[in-house]
Amino acid sequence: MIRKTLLSTLPLVLAAAATLGQPALAKELRLAPGTPPAHPGHTPLFTSFQTGLDERTDGELTGRILGTEVVNLGNMRTAIRSGLADAGMFLPAYFPADLPEINLVGNLSFMGSNSQAMGAAMTEYIVTCGDCQKELAQLGVVYTSSHSSDLYQLLTTKPVRDLDDLKGLRLRAGGPQFSRWADSVGATGSNISVGETFEAISQGVLDGTIASTADLISFRLDDVVKYVTTVKLGTYHSTISHAIGRKTWADLSEDQRRTLAEASSYSSALATQRWAHEMPSQAEAAAKDSGIEFLQPSQALVDATNRFAEDDLDTVISEAESRYGMSDVAAKLERFQSLVDKWTDYAESVDNDPEQIANEVNRQVWSQVDFGSYGI
Repeated sequence: MIRKTLLSTLPLVLAAAATLGQPALAKELRLAPGTPPAHPGHTPLFTSFQTGLDERTDGELTGRILGTEVVNLGNMRTAIRSGLADAGMFLPAYFPADLPEINLVGNLSFMGSNSQAMGAAMTEYIVTCGDCQKELAQLGVVYTSSHSSDLYQLLTTKPVRDLDDLKGLRLRAGGPQFSRWADSVGATGSNISVGETFEAISQGVLDGTIASTADLISFRLDDVVKYVTTVKLGTYHSTISHAIGRKTWADLSEDQRRTLAEASSYSSALATQRWAHEMPSQAEAAAKDSGIEFLQPSQALVDATNRFAEDDLDTVISEAESRYGMSDVAAKLERFQSLVDKWTDYAESVDNDPEQIANEVNRQVWSQVDFGSYGI
């Protein structure tokens, strides 16, 4: 009987022995940038992430990038929850009712003056914000990191130099603070998807957009925009660079989760570098080739913008408390401001070097996280 048992189990023993020392089977993640290849939210945010996963895990984790015809920014939440995408660029501003805690700080556009600092501050804030993590858990999403745009400006079909030039203009506004700014200067904000901006402007539905000059390249707005007014309108940092589906996250080992988070931070810093420091000069050159005129804002327009940024914080607090029933709002804003100040000092001390910033985020933020429980 013993001999028979040994013989029957021998194939299983040999099969198990044969696998010893072999690498784990590679897991291919479906990656959804939701943006075209020319956009920094695709290249390098997802192209470097794809490469980084492979290199950092010795091929245990790989990625396949899905096109916008499969997953776009508007249906990203559904795609991640259904498992169509394992990781995707998730914009909280698209889902205000679902993510009020994250949008509280994500929509503080006019607080931004240093793009790398805003991405790092968002990352530290959300990772360490219990209320934010509860929102994400309800959506079935795990947070990794954030990236940021350069300072937004006005891209229009009509010349805008002074406050009077803004009266009655219809402008795309990618967040509520941009919309409130538009209202405060006599314009009207529209929250259409960024991918629909070109068509809306070309058809005369909109007179322009509050956006990064990089959009002249990313979304070919240089074909429909005629003027850029260089008024400083803050950053767009309401981003989750690589939102991971909870089921996908649960299937990863603790080491793989840590590697994924660290790779995300690095790609976010690269995307911010591309968006905020490289593309603006390229966009300006392309704009001038297309005959787009760059206009200086009047002092009255600058002053009105500065007053708005100061006064709007009271509106932010009031709306958070009355519309979403949030508590300790003023304290949360103060904490985020302190993180912005901290990361601005650091970013400036390293001349906004993306690799050093990513390493510091990983040291200060991700090294403190228990990946056995984070996101689970």
